[in-house]
Amino acid sequence: MKSIVLKFAFCFGMFLLATPMVSAQAYDMLIKGGHVIDVKNDIDKVMDVAIKQGKIAKVDSDISEGQAEVVVNAEGFYVVPGLLDIHTHNFHGTVPFGYLNNSFSALPPDGFTFRSGVTTVADAGSSGWKDFRKFKEQVIDRSKTRVLAFLNIVGLGMKGGAIEQNVGDMDPKLTTMVAKQYPDIVVGVKLAHYNGFDWTPTERTVEAGKQAGIPVMIDFGGSEPELSIKNLFLEKLRPGDIFTHAYANVKGRTPIVNENGKVRDFVFEAQKKGIVFDVGHGGGSFRFDQAIPAMEQGLKPNSISTDLHTGSMNGGMKSQINVMSKFLNMDMSLKEVIAASTWQPAQIIQREDLGHLSEGAVADVAVLNLLKGNFGFIDVRKKKMIGNQKLECELTIKDGIVMYDLNGLASKPWNE
Repeated sequence: MKSIVLKFAFCFGMFLLATPMVSAQAYDMLIKGGHVIDVKNDIDKVMDVAIKQGKIAKVDSDISEGQAEVVVNAEGFYVVPGLLDIHTHNFHGTVPFGYLNNSFSALPPDGFTFRSGVTTVADAGSSGWKDFRKFKEQVIDRSKTRVLAFLNIVGLGMKGGAIEQNVGDMDPKLTTMVAKQYPDIVVGVKLAHYNGFDWTPTERTVEAGKQAGIPVMIDFGGSEPELSIKNLFLEKLRPGDIFTHAYANVKGRTPIVNENGKVRDFVFEAQKKGIVFDVGHGGGSFRFDQAIPAMEQGLKPNSISTDLHTGSMNGGMKSQINVMSKFLNMDMSLKEVIAASTWQPAQIIQREDLGHLSEGAVADVAVLNLLKGNFGFIDVRKKKMIGNQKLECELTIKDGIVMYDLNGLASKPWNE
């Protein structure tokens, strides 16, 4: 009898070894029944998204719930790649009079990203080549948000005032050297706040971009008399370079919409050439009397961004998702708004590993709710636009980990 039992046990064990084991939990998470918008892969319909070990494992029309450890019911919501905000200021610190460089006006990213569906930011020139390492150690390495950076052409970064007027501290060679040392972080070169009637800062910024093989972002204006914005677009900047604060009307810069409410002809020519028009809303750089006529005439942004700092976060800007909602109410389709907040900015900063839900891609996902009703939106002059739709972030996942869950979509009931 004993020998029969042993023989049975041996045979059964061999059967188990020879039989492929099907795991009941092939995926760590399954986002079920949401409307997926993935511009890179031309998906705009209800689909399921499965995540395994921090990567997108599968996107399909019907994935079994039994294969996932956690199931998120996303029915009625939009499932999109984690959002990219390519104009922020995150070099926060405690140095007095530092403006956006290691000082009080910049913001720690994690407090403002995930609640808006943002998983990746690009700091827009808060640090220069002289203090980038401090920014990396102090902020980038300590943040759960993926923080990338545009290096300021000014070596001392965005400290404001006279420091940003120092042409002698604008060094393309040293800027390029640091950019090449950190190619996984540095995605561009930034020029901002220069007030002189002089093309030298622009030319040095573009030269650094050329040497490093990365785009430049230009915050243009402040010159008296004004430098020609037409020359900036058509002669100074390269295809792929970024003109930020596109819908601003500030002193020292020609606005893209003229006094008769018409978009200047050369602006369309510039966008066709490949100049990137970035929103960069900020605390003083977005006006409805620029944006609405421009949108009506077909000048849509290539990238939607916030210009996040203490001077914008509680004003008309508020958040990435609020800026996106403004454009939804200016007759930009939801797919276009998602494109300008995911795949398009990823391409602009040459990070095509981000901004999409391809199988094998990093599992950065935002689940969004599109609310219908009566909403008010404010520009930098505290002028109001009424809209009937507004986006809200329900769930943000970065690298396959839940970072923000507004209503507990990814959580089990407390008594289970």
